[in-house]
Amino acid sequence: MAERIETLIIHLARATARRAQVDGLLAGSPYPAHVMSAVEGCMLSAEHTERVLADRPLFKPRYPFPLNPGELGCFLSHRTAWQLIVDKGLEAALVLEDDVALLDGFAEATAFAAEHVSELGYIQFQTRQILECRSVIKKGNLRILQPAVTPLRTSAQMVSNAAARKLLALTEQIDRPVDTFLQSHWHTGLKPCCVVPSGVEDRTAQSGGSTISTRKPLSEKLGREWKRLRYRRSVKRRSKDV
Repeated sequence: MAERIETLIIHLARATARRAQVDGLLAGSPYPAHVMSAVEGCMLSAEHTERVLADRPLFKPRYPFPLNPGELGCFLSHRTAWQLIVDKGLEAALVLEDDVALLDGFAEATAFAAEHVSELGYIQFQTRQILECRSVIKKGNLRILQPAVTPLRTSAQMVSNAAARKLLALTEQIDRPVDTFLQSHWHTGLKPCCVVPSGVEDRTAQSGGSTISTRKPLSEKLGREWKRLRYRRSVKRRSKDV
């Protein structure tokens, strides 16, 4: 069982509509909790952006879209959280984005995850139903599942020190969003599990909407959907081949 865990809450200062949400996360955290300033992708210098973004695909399948500033900032925010885990010498950290709410059963889910995070490395608390999975560990009504395809979203997760070190080493440059990167266990050697029930609920709409997505014309949306479908098919094939 992890001996020293802290909660890191990723919060974008300009997202004032989420401050009450953040206060709820601070109050509901079962561990010492800290608000961590999210990286504002659009405020990064051109030099910093060029240094971080790879100028070629880093592994297969190639991600079909350029990262927008919000996606870049989100990735770097999680990378900052991984760095804090290492720098503070934590056994693990509970990393929360500021658009989630904690429900009944969250404390039990975190305690269960903490018992196994050292061996599993990365445990998601998903806000969506998990399909196509196998049960890894069970305790009462709690289960840790291994999805066939790692679900997208990084709303809430527990990350071990060893996993943080591995992820940092692999992300000096990036070429895709953080949740898509985490799907790619054939590249990372780290296959996230999920604890259910997670005790976490998505509150993006209630807290001012997404800080990452951007509006696009309909023709571009249709083209992106086709590319996204092809990419997800490739991810699914690789997930099952490994």
